[in-house]
Amino acid sequence: MLRRSFVSISALISLILLESSFTPTLAKPVRDPDETVGCEILIVGGGLAGVATAYESLMAGRTVCMTEITDWIGGQVSAQGTSALDEADKQRSLSYYPNGYQELRSNIQRYYGKANPGDCWVSDTCFIPADGYRLLAMKLERAAKAGRGTLKWFPSTVIKELEMSEDGKIIESAIAIQHKSATNAPLNSEPLSKTIEDAYRYEDSPRLTKKIIRFEPLNKRESEGADWYVVEATETGEIVALADVPYRLGLDPRSYLNPSSPTESGDPYCTQGFTYTFAMEQTATPQPQQMPSFYRQYEPYYGYDSDRDKALFEYVFTYRRIWSPQKGKPMRIDGLWIDRPNPGDISMQNWIWGNDYRPGTAKDNLIYTRDQLKATGQLAAGGWMGGLRTDALRKAEELSLGFYYWLVAGRTDSQLGYGVKQPHPNHRLLLGLNSPMGTAHGLSKYPYIREARRIIGRPSVGYEEGFSINEIDISAKDYWSSEYRNNLPASMYRNLWKAITHLESLTHPTRSPYQFTKRTRSTVYPDALGVAHYAIDFHPCMTFSPPEAPGNREREGVRQAHGRSYPAQIPLRAMIPQKIDNLLVAGKSIAASNIAAAAYRVHSFEWSVGAAAGTTAAFALEKGIYPYQLVDELPGTEPQLQELRRRLQGNGNPTEFPTTPLPSQGWQESKR
Repeated sequence: MLRRSFVSISALISLILLESSFTPTLAKPVRDPDETVGCEILIVGGGLAGVATAYESLMAGRTVCMTEITDWIGGQVSAQGTSALDEADKQRSLSYYPNGYQELRSNIQRYYGKANPGDCWVSDTCFIPADGYRLLAMKLERAAKAGRGTLKWFPSTVIKELEMSEDGKIIESAIAIQHKSATNAPLNSEPLSKTIEDAYRYEDSPRLTKKIIRFEPLNKRESEGADWYVVEATETGEIVALADVPYRLGLDPRSYLNPSSPTESGDPYCTQGFTYTFAMEQTATPQPQQMPSFYRQYEPYYGYDSDRDKALFEYVFTYRRIWSPQKGKPMRIDGLWIDRPNPGDISMQNWIWGNDYRPGTAKDNLIYTRDQLKATGQLAAGGWMGGLRTDALRKAEELSLGFYYWLVAGRTDSQLGYGVKQPHPNHRLLLGLNSPMGTAHGLSKYPYIREARRIIGRPSVGYEEGFSINEIDISAKDYWSSEYRNNLPASMYRNLWKAITHLESLTHPTRSPYQFTKRTRSTVYPDALGVAHYAIDFHPCMTFSPPEAPGNREREGVRQAHGRSYPAQIPLRAMIPQKIDNLLVAGKSIAASNIAAAAYRVHSFEWSVGAAAGTTAAFALEKGIYPYQLVDELPGTEPQLQELRRRLQGNGNPTEFPTTPLPSQGWQESKR
């Protein structure tokens, strides 16, 4: 199944050690586009949300353009290498997913002959990232045929500029740059940090040749409504930043809506950690392991777990094992039965005290704030360079490669001290364009991003400062406990309980307000277009810079929000940005607080919100309306909104969980 072509680790390290510095360079004035492409729906970002948007748009018969910075669609399951599906236990047991996502799970099972070819224990479905890409590519091809739609796919392509209408309400066209290798070395020979700045420059370089593409509406409408729709489906909210619509980043200020926030003022630099995944294979004999020259810098960070019973290599290796050709002998670790690894087994590594890079200050944050974008010239005409700190990408790449060396040769442990960790030299890092990650260097093509820029939705009844999904809308926390009752300001605590009482009374109108002691379900939205369910799960930023410094610790208080959540919904209002009428937001950039976003970030959510975006865009084109017109009369009756919801449901995309479950039905018992 896997055709492997390996390069030496020394060659890999030489790639990483090339000079790297982040000095944003404003692009030269754009030449005339090399190509003009017409679309009805332009999807920016080919991750799972983008693929799901394309799938539903194609099934609706639309002409779809989709761009992606890498050459693989699939995001989390492919280019980001996190091919172990994060799913809530109860939702998984009922197989209650959007039709397209459920079909992907079934296709994986048919392809391998079983759902879990890696026999991992973090999920019921772990597989090779390269196969995730191939299965999704075939899926979109079939959707185009079935729906008589047209897919125009633009890999290795980034959006550079947006051309707006005079009133600023409509994206009239988008200028993109598609790149190819200018040398004999194919793309994915170098890590992302070496190529990303070049990819956003108009001019050719010794490394890359460029094609400039203008995307514009396929047809001009004579009636009402938009000529086309642009869907933001990037991993970090690039179009949100480039369009300069209102958004938030990082920690939100503590309030009665987000009472678990650790800060009164917010902190845009403290976002969740991001991860370059990699794949490693167990071998029958010890392999030569070369220490990277940068290893000592990151060594103080690496560790197994603070629980000594879990501090075993086998525990980490099998956690996200993505390929296992034969069953190993069973072994028990901390009450968990796993199959011991065998030679030939492949594990994908995504470990919080391993290759999670967790910067949290203005010196090293990955996703630039609006102020940082202005200071670096990226909001000026032609100045957009992707909005990321390249040096943070480089250091995350080094951290990940160092983690591999720590796993096979290290003896230190940041959580448990020296002497607990033992070497495991019978392994090799899988490198090469035919390896699981599809890169010569072995790292994922793009890092797994857990948190992006998050839009602030439009003001509406009950959301005068802009719509957002907040902590208390989904969390199963006991807010009657002393940690909230004694630590929140009295006025904030009163407002918290007023809000909870109001939300609960909507679904329990016969109860007295004094009977409510906690939330018993998530907020029910009349404009819900999809479903999401996962724990509020944090990989917090570190306290000071650099994050790998000896003795550094996680930002205090961020994990207070960590815990169970109720099955939740994806409202249309969370997908509609302010200012621009023909832009829809899918993926992790929907309107949500950073606490709520910690649950709204996993694979099935991305598919559900993408399905909602694709269906909404196609529906709006058909009806000659703008998406905001579907919700501008809420909480009043919106007949066309209900028609849209019925269309989603008819296509197998649920907009709510069965009877919007109450705790008596067992949903609150889910650990995820």
